[in-house]
Amino acid sequence: MNLAINRVNEFQMGTLAILFASVLWGTTGTAASFAPDLSPLAIGAFSMGFGGLMQAGLAYRKILFAFDKLLQNKKLLAVSALALAVYPLAFYSSMKLSGVAIGTVVSIATAPFFSALLECLISKNNNITKRWLTSFAIGVIGIGLLVFSESASVSKSDDDLKLLGIALGLVAGLCYAIYSWATKALIDKDIESQAAMGSIFGLGAMLLLPTLWFTGDNLFASNINSLVMGYLTLIPQCLGYIAFAYGLRHVTASSANLITLLEPVVAAVLAVCIVGELIPFTGWLGMVLIVLCLFLQSQRRKNESNSLLNMT
Repeated sequence: MNLAINRVNEFQMGTLAILFASVLWGTTGTAASFAPDLSPLAIGAFSMGFGGLMQAGLAYRKILFAFDKLLQNKKLLAVSALALAVYPLAFYSSMKLSGVAIGTVVSIATAPFFSALLECLISKNNNITKRWLTSFAIGVIGIGLLVFSESASVSKSDDDLKLLGIALGLVAGLCYAIYSWATKALIDKDIESQAAMGSIFGLGAMLLLPTLWFTGDNLFASNINSLVMGYLTLIPQCLGYIAFAYGLRHVTASSANLITLLEPVVAAVLAVCIVGELIPFTGWLGMVLIVLCLFLQSQRRKNESNSLLNMT
């Protein structure tokens, strides 16, 4: 009985950790908007690169302890590190080209779909239930409404650039799903979550940081730029991913990525309140549907938790 109660608490704490990470990640686009003279490639490389080094540093003892197991899964580690390196470059470029709300929505909204495919095709772990499909469909409709409303309200962006931004958002969503799935796969192989995430981020940082040689102009040209880069590195990228790694210990990758649908809602609200973007009624309706999607997912985990209790 005590074991079942502990597992229920772990489900709840894992969910809260991922929700917390989603809120932090939702602030990235707004923060980056305060440094318009910076290249999105530089923002992504610096924040994820140095954030990754910090995570690797914090977890270095656990990485050393799990070093043999990590070597046994070197292919999985290499793929996830490459996906991690591509993700911030595509994500920040998507927001730059298509707008904060659209870039965030497309990048994050497609991740659950890609994660579910990876779990079904590679892990042979079919967690796609009727409730998951229903919540996913509601989330997709909500995201579509939000993207459409944002597209209608932003008239300055060139259509071709906006389409390129959306395409990069799809790339970011795929990469996000790959390294989330890979991190979960490493954790399932009895590797500590901090060791798995720290090693992936450390390797990804080695791929990202050299690109600053070509893209890093004006990184610290002003106090605002320095504050923006410091915030993005320490809070969303470092603290956010530590919380996400903890959550992945207790939640499947597909469910975790579905929970992160809260991120575009946070990003859209901040874009309106701080950046000054306008979102019409259909956009707010889309956010309501996304929240409903999250509610259905929380009910699914509640049912799973009750079934654990009933088994004892």
